[in-house]
Amino acid sequence: MKAPAPLLTRRQFTRRAAAALAAPAFLRGQNLNSRLRLAVIGTGGRGGGNLKGVASEDIVALCDVSARSLAAAAAAHPGARQERDFRRLFEREREFDAVVVSTAEHTHALATLLALKARKHVYCEKPLTHNVQEARLVRTAARAAGVVTQMGIQIHASENFRRVVELIRGGVIGPVTEVHVWVSRAWGLQGAEAAKANQDRVHVTARPPAMPVPPDLDWDLWLGPAPERPFNEVYVPGPKWYRWWDFGNGTMSDLGSHWNDLPFWALDLRAPLTIEAFGPEPHPEIAPASMRAVYEFPARGALPPVRMTWHQGEERPAPWREERIPRWPNGVLFIGAKGQLLSDYGKHVLLPEADFATAPRPAPSLPRTSSHHREWLDAIRGSGKALADFEYGGWLTESNHLGNVAFRAGRKLVWDADAMRVTNTRAADPFLSRTPRRGWELPA
Repeated sequence: MKAPAPLLTRRQFTRRAAAALAAPAFLRGQNLNSRLRLAVIGTGGRGGGNLKGVASEDIVALCDVSARSLAAAAAAHPGARQERDFRRLFEREREFDAVVVSTAEHTHALATLLALKARKHVYCEKPLTHNVQEARLVRTAARAAGVVTQMGIQIHASENFRRVVELIRGGVIGPVTEVHVWVSRAWGLQGAEAAKANQDRVHVTARPPAMPVPPDLDWDLWLGPAPERPFNEVYVPGPKWYRWWDFGNGTMSDLGSHWNDLPFWALDLRAPLTIEAFGPEPHPEIAPASMRAVYEFPARGALPPVRMTWHQGEERPAPWREERIPRWPNGVLFIGAKGQLLSDYGKHVLLPEADFATAPRPAPSLPRTSSHHREWLDAIRGSGKALADFEYGGWLTESNHLGNVAFRAGRKLVWDADAMRVTNTRAADPFLSRTPRRGWELPA
């Protein structure tokens, strides 16, 4: 078993810190030929997948609120320090170079901001944050820290996504003015629960009753910055918590991170001008199973304005319903002046197919990588760039959250991105941010 790295003296630390501030971000770890020292926050579920994705490095610290998940991870990395509370990791921050955050969505921002404040490279699972304000804070903090960051939208590294971006940017279907994104998954109020809600409004607003906390789970730590509530098995393990507004934002923030990524990247989208959402009556506790959100984005240089519509659950765009395109269960449809491009995770097609059978395609221009995790690790070492960094991921996350804000506010929103403010109604204000529970405040 490898011995832990010795702690630095104050003089050594001061000297190294001064050198680090003067050096490029990727040189702030050890030397470029050594393994990076990683702290991993969240080791079960998606966290376990991320842990495997970075297992080539030196895992020096592990943290999880579940003793069972922590023990399983520690068995594979017996030399790593173990913690249940991620805040304690940063009491000994000199022991690691970079941090992987794979907690539930509502604790992403605090864990990530603590890492950025310590000037650590960060990989954070999607969605980057729980709300709009947090997305803005993380994006600006990452820029100030000057470290290498990556949001965990693994499909961003795929050959198909990168080729679609090249085709759209290469003008194969001409200027794009309309995009439709649809996903069949519906994590929200649904099934028998939704039917009951239609009959009994008391059921809709009542919280689940208290249940005994599993012995391996620290429920208070799991809640973190979220409002206090008694444990119930409907919240954990993931992905159960995705449905609850206090912990997640339903299908929109989860799969929106993956599927809206493609138009955001290909069309260089950032802040929408307006957002309007349609669906059932908003539930005070649970995100909707089916909904639709319409975004209007401004012109970007020579690129024209774009109308992007998100469809989830039972919602589908008109070309799909009318069988004018292949009826894939999930997809992204770009509508351009010369034709259309339809994509899902692993394939794409130019439409009408006969028109594009012999059309020239642009040469590949984006770098390829073996994995999303590898791209981040290589960028830390100074090779290439992490293409889903927090600058990009912050804008994508903020836009996705605004779709839910419009749904919950029940109004079309006019968005002033510079002021981070909805200008036409105050109904949206409660959903843009929240005050964390005492002891879980975000660092200044």
